[in-house]
Amino acid sequence: MAAHRKPRQRSLGGQTARTAFTLALAGAATATAFDGTGQAEPQLTTAQVEVKVDRLYQEAETATEQYNGAQEKATAAEQRLRTLRDEAARKEEKLNAAREALGTMAAAQYRSGGLDPAVQLALSDDPDQYLDGAAFAERAGDRQSAAVTRVRRQLREIEQLRGAARLELSSLKARKAELKEHKRTVTDKLAAARGLLSRLTAAERARVAADMGGGTATADRASRASTGARAPLEAPGTATAAAPDSRAAAAVSFAYSKLGSPYVWGATGPNAFDCSGLVLAAYRSAGVSLPRTTYAQIGIGRRVSRSELRPGDLVFFYSGITHVGLYIGNGRMIHAPNPSAPVRIAPIDEMPFAGATRVV
Repeated sequence: MAAHRKPRQRSLGGQTARTAFTLALAGAATATAFDGTGQAEPQLTTAQVEVKVDRLYQEAETATEQYNGAQEKATAAEQRLRTLRDEAARKEEKLNAAREALGTMAAAQYRSGGLDPAVQLALSDDPDQYLDGAAFAERAGDRQSAAVTRVRRQLREIEQLRGAARLELSSLKARKAELKEHKRTVTDKLAAARGLLSRLTAAERARVAADMGGGTATADRASRASTGARAPLEAPGTATAAAPDSRAAAAVSFAYSKLGSPYVWGATGPNAFDCSGLVLAAYRSAGVSLPRTTYAQIGIGRRVSRSELRPGDLVFFYSGITHVGLYIGNGRMIHAPNPSAPVRIAPIDEMPFAGATRVV
């Protein structure tokens, strides 16, 4: 029973109080260390770094494709805006000519006895007043009435064009904000990956790079590629011969010529590429226009199964369709893997296969 008795309270003072305060601080520091806020981050193994870096690269690639899509939309919006403004300018030139003609009529009429109300309306600086005053035009002569009708129509068309231009400008601003956000995501993910890789030795980094994008490439090839060697590491050989047509063969030949080129997110060549940028550039060299993003690229051409694959087909990976390569036969592709690995040959089995298309 004595063990359960509450001990008698004693006041603390002097040295005893100082000692208790010191112990309390020490206890708080110990607790902080145990709850993790004061601990240094544990040292990761090479395998753990590889897993984390691989995940960061996948997330960065997803954001890259979103960036590419937003960039494509922004470019299209800019083109539409230029077209609308050019058309509005042309119509304004016609409008000015029509109003000048009405002005000539008005001057002649004024000299002969006063300005017709319909002409006054046509020359008004207020389009709303002009459009609302159609009744005046009915009292004008046939020639003047036709001229006023033309000016009214031209004003209405110009206002419609200006309204459409305002919408396009708003869309463009939204696309640019989206670009900024996706760019921030990509750069943050890649910076985090670089930070993790910087903890490894040079040999460990080379091993991780080979594991993450190596495929069938040897360590020697990876080393040559990383030093900037741009000569083809393999000849196209039978890959171009087995392509469905000359355009697919030309795309395959282009991809071979780019082996060893660096991965740069958002790039479409001529000396650096991301994954969708590589296949876009390959087919562009063959005179075939492809969409910019993996999401759009999988929707063109004809879908083919793995058993039907032929050189030149586009092969896609991951459930989100965030990676693409160019098939070259024998279960292999040429692709731009990630920032730690240049354009290279790899087996299509190294990533989760999501589908394939034949674009020619």
